[in-house]
Amino acid sequence: MTHLDTLRSVATTAGERRRLPAWLELVLLLVVAVVLSLIIKTFLVQMFFVPSESMEPLFVKDDRILVQKVSYWTGDVQRGDVVVFDDPGGWLGPEPKLNPLQKVLAAVGLYPTGGHLVKRVIGIGGDRVKCCDVKGRITVNGVALDEPYVKKGESPSDEDFDVTVPAGRLWVMGDNRANSEDSRFHENLPGHGTIPENDVVGKVWAIVWPLSRFDIVGRPSTFDQPALDHQAHPQG
Repeated sequence: MTHLDTLRSVATTAGERRRLPAWLELVLLLVVAVVLSLIIKTFLVQMFFVPSESMEPLFVKDDRILVQKVSYWTGDVQRGDVVVFDDPGGWLGPEPKLNPLQKVLAAVGLYPTGGHLVKRVIGIGGDRVKCCDVKGRITVNGVALDEPYVKKGESPSDEDFDVTVPAGRLWVMGDNRANSEDSRFHENLPGHGTIPENDVVGKVWAIVWPLSRFDIVGRPSTFDQPALDHQAHPQG
């Protein structure tokens, strides 16, 4: 055997010694996949299950929606955004207990975890949100909202309210106004129905499953009215 053959034999033996068992390689790959998913979920995008009918017709129950977090790195939540947010306390019941497999699936967005809600932002800090004007429309800072996203056949709200949103908080409502326990029904809680802006996980970007319902979620033009900002009066 030549010296070169000897070196090749040693290198081959060393490579064989360093090779991990197949099962351990699989475990490591799974760990890396979960870690990467957690990083992506924490900073970029996250998948959620729609838990109820409160956002019909935009979403139906059990739709999978993709929430992006990049928009709020340098900007604030805007009126008209559809957002997912943590339960601010008292809106939902206790979270379901998950077994180890369910926890892994939940970590990558493949299992519903509970503890989150999805609604549309109607008012931001400083806004006066009121229901309703003489035509039955919700007003923000005295500006009437035409709301084409509200479920057909339903009124903008069967509940009267008149709230000035504190700074750093949001007034949120479901598009299915007759079947949405939103800000209107939690005025007895701290914040008088508003939620902390810091509880927002991110803005809904798309419906991704089932594929037959794939769609990009935009912001309605009704919230582009300049008078909404001109008439706002921030509160400390």
